[in-house]
Amino acid sequence: MQSRRPLGLAFALASSASFGLSGIFASALLDSGWSSGAVTTVRIGGGALVLLGPTLWLLRGRWDAVLRSWKEVLVLGLLAVALCQLAFFSAVAYIEPSLALLIEFLGPVLLVFFTWAVSRRAPAWLTLAGAGVALVGLGLVSGIGGEALHPIGVLLALGAAVGNAAYWVAASKHSELHPIALAGLGLIVGALVLGAASATGLLPFRATLDTVVLAGQPLPALAVLALLVLIATASAYVLGILGGRRLGATLSSFVGYSEPMFGILWTAALLWILPTPVQWLGAAAIIAGVVLVRFGQSGRSQAARSPNAVEGVPAP
Repeated sequence: MQSRRPLGLAFALASSASFGLSGIFASALLDSGWSSGAVTTVRIGGGALVLLGPTLWLLRGRWDAVLRSWKEVLVLGLLAVALCQLAFFSAVAYIEPSLALLIEFLGPVLLVFFTWAVSRRAPAWLTLAGAGVALVGLGLVSGIGGEALHPIGVLLALGAAVGNAAYWVAASKHSELHPIALAGLGLIVGALVLGAASATGLLPFRATLDTVVLAGQPLPALAVLALLVLIATASAYVLGILGGRRLGATLSSFVGYSEPMFGILWTAALLWILPTPVQWLGAAAIIAGVVLVRFGQSGRSQAARSPNAVEGVPAP
């Protein structure tokens, strides 16, 4: 297990770095006249199309595995993709995006307490401390303002947090399905739900093929869409599942806190908008929080392997 973790960490960080680019690509499309609903629907639908061929090839003669793994597919597609996207973009109509992002990224914390409730086994104190430190760091990175909270916006953002937690649960489960096949099937389910939401007007859909300005350079809209779909969607979901299966749900979800940090770094590299000192402090807190969670899990794993340990009772 220990030998799998460095590779798992690399996959998880690559996933966060890929997801972190989505804001820059999406913002360029929004500035050119796209609606957030259109960006989301086309992004997920495009990711599903990109992974459709590899998914069908990997599943040839193994469709019985899909039937046995239907729970993971639905959790990924309905909760992690559709619910998370719908709830987040609905929440920003009531509260500022930075606050909605912070609440959405409560997903790893919800996952810790959900595991605690189900297993009736308290997490290590280092895990709890790491969760708190990482959450503070996320708040500093997000740059929360002082506007009043709207209860509907908060509830919708909590729905996105549930979807965020569901992603790490589905990603970390050792399914029979290859990570590419699981991501492909999940994106298909999510695309169908988001497509229905756009068709019914629940998600406003407005798109244009006008020239898009990305990092100061005019580019065809289709080129920016291709970057959003290939890098920040299809690759990001597959890498996240590869990382989750090696790190487990809790640790991989806290590594996912690096996504907004990567978003800031990409903004600095591509748009020359440098992070503030507070955001650098937040980035350091996120890293510290992930390290604490890692040590907390390591200590609990060693206790579980101790010859004096009894199932459900830490070793003395």
